Amino acid sequence: MVSVEDLHGLSAGQASVPDCELFPQSPSAATRIAVLLAAALAGAAGGVALASAAGPQPLWAVLGAAAVAGGLLSTWSPCGYSSISLLRPDGRGLRAVAGWLPTFAMHGAGYGLGALMLGGLLGGIGLIAGFSGFGSTALLVLGLVGLAYGAHQLDFLRVPYPQRRAQVPHDARQRFPKWVIGGLYGLSLGLDYLTYVQTPLLYMMTLAAVFTGNIAHAIAIVALFNLGRFLPVAVNALPIPDYRVQAWLARHQENAALADGAILTALGAGFTVLALI
Repeated sequence: MVSVEDLHGLSAGQASVPDCELFPQSPSAATRIAVLLAAALAGAAGGVALASAAGPQPLWAVLGAAAVAGGLLSTWSPCGYSSISLLRPDGRGLRAVAGWLPTFAMHGAGYGLGALMLGGLLGGIGLIAGFSGFGSTALLVLGLVGLAYGAHQLDFLRVPYPQRRAQVPHDARQRFPKWVIGGLYGLSLGLDYLTYVQTPLLYMMTLAAVFTGNIAHAIAIVALFNLGRFLPVAVNALPIPDYRVQAWLARHQENAALADGAILTALGAGFTVLALI
């Protein structure tokens, strides 16, 4: 294996990337069971608390936080790795970061447009179907989906995981300026189903958006999910090499899946309890 120190000995005409030497270990069955039970108990307690809360604001706060968390967890995907490594400043220093800001802004605009399109579609579907918010049936469906996919992410259950295994076309990287590529990446990832789906939280947020039966509310849910997807690209404004960022992501891949399973299980238990009370 090539170490980081070995890179300093390479001639200027050579290029190399150090091999990964540390790989994440899959959590043991005991750890996954403990996470499942702890998340389910915490979620059930949260469901009881939501049942006694006045007004819909606490439920919306939970949905909003879950949407942002789902977007952040989507960073652990081929598209997340790719956008962080590709959408970087050309060079280092404040001038390079200032020149990169249009790319960052276009990336965010692409996510925003994707939220308007997908959220508008989901809200329209819910409106036509006659949904009007989070009643007992909607909460129970969300709860069961969360429990099923939480068990899936914790490797206790296998359920369908529909997704399109694709990324933004590679030739776009050579044919367009970086700010255009930033916008294309943002729009493609902001539509959420055109590329890899790394977290089943997207499925829960999709159902929640439909159940609102309200176009504005559905757009807000998708926008919060997309905000979580967009924010990690901001790390490129820091003087940190992209290979270090990607190495950190790789080391925490299993932890991300564990957190994903815990959040899904907690949401599932909470919504199920809330629906049944």
